[in-house]
Amino acid sequence: MTDGQSVKPAARDRHAGLYWPDPLVLAVRMKNTDATFLKNFSLLVAGLAAFTAVLITVAWNANARFYEGTGDTSGGGIAQEREAGRKAEADARIAPTAVVFHGDAGRQALIAAAEAAKAAAVQQVAYGGTLDGAVIYDALCGACHKTGAGGAPAATAEAWAPRIAQGLDTLVKHAIEGFQGQAGLMPARGGNPALTDEQVRATVEYMVAKYSK
Repeated sequence: MTDGQSVKPAARDRHAGLYWPDPLVLAVRMKNTDATFLKNFSLLVAGLAAFTAVLITVAWNANARFYEGTGDTSGGGIAQEREAGRKAEADARIAPTAVVFHGDAGRQALIAAAEAAKAAAVQQVAYGGTLDGAVIYDALCGACHKTGAGGAPAATAEAWAPRIAQGLDTLVKHAIEGFQGQAGLMPARGGNPALTDEQVRATVEYMVAKYSK
């Protein structure tokens, strides 16, 4: 190419009858194609970066709500459990180590505390702490003593007469501590360790009265 001459878009191959693109035109086209590719590729990378940032933000918030705890217990069970655990620990640290009762108000508080302790103890003993021997016998002792299972004496006056002859205190002692007889084993407290001594005595008294007839 010389000054004053225009650039031809293509040159003809005389032998093959084909047109070949001009090198300058080809370079311009390639430059435009590369620019378009780079532009689209940049937009793709920017979109992926923005999507990654959104995912990171969502994961961060989810972790803070459900695992680290932010004081907001509306996020689900994990957050509620952690918040409850922190509250229990705080209450334990600030709880008083002793209580002082003074005057009439203190006396009433002491009585109320004793009643509450008594009610709690009743809930922990067997059968609500009842001293009705018939109730305990039907619920526990009768399983063996009504049928003679495990070598228990039969439910007759004849079978009980030798035992009653030993005396009530001896029978109560055997019932509380357990007793190994020739016919079988009497388990301590009838096999229920939650029975109190008073409940055992009440039940033995019921059985002695029942089989003395």
